[in-house]
Amino acid sequence: MSLSSTSSAVAVDALLLRDVDGQYRPARAEEVLSQARRVLAQRVRRGATMSSPQAVKDYLLLEIGVLEHEVFCVLFLDAQHRIIELKQMFRGTVTQTSVYPREVVKEALSVNAAAVILAHNHPSGSVEPSRADEFLTQTLKAALSLVDVRVLDHLVVAGADVCSMAERGLV
Repeated sequence: MSLSSTSSAVAVDALLLRDVDGQYRPARAEEVLSQARRVLAQRVRRGATMSSPQAVKDYLLLEIGVLEHEVFCVLFLDAQHRIIELKQMFRGTVTQTSVYPREVVKEALSVNAAAVILAHNHPSGSVEPSRADEFLTQTLKAALSLVDVRVLDHLVVAGADVCSMAERGLV
């Protein structure tokens, strides 16, 4: 396959971009990831209904799966499970993040959320929820239930994997 007058060979499965001169070139990895983030952000945008948990998983994989430090995010949803906001609430170190239930409750009330999906990453690469993750989930579930906000799931993201604590019966 030839792309230009220089007859550069390109793999058949390469994604191509057209430059300003109308010539096609292979897309760089960062360009592909940037476009993927835009597409997934559209699926996980304000007002979108959470009919596809996989879209949220894919979005989180791109956003926090590759980070070298832990972050804790909350996806705030309305009563019809439409997205209000996805917010990175806390940032930690390589092995831990301090999460303050009071701040999560405060933010849920400020955006008038009826439900939340919790998420954090494990830079270690292990997608298995720790005992601390299970305890935090139950603590946040109890705190948020006092103000009628449901915890639908807690997702643990590690590298290219996502673990749903709800699917494992831990929420």
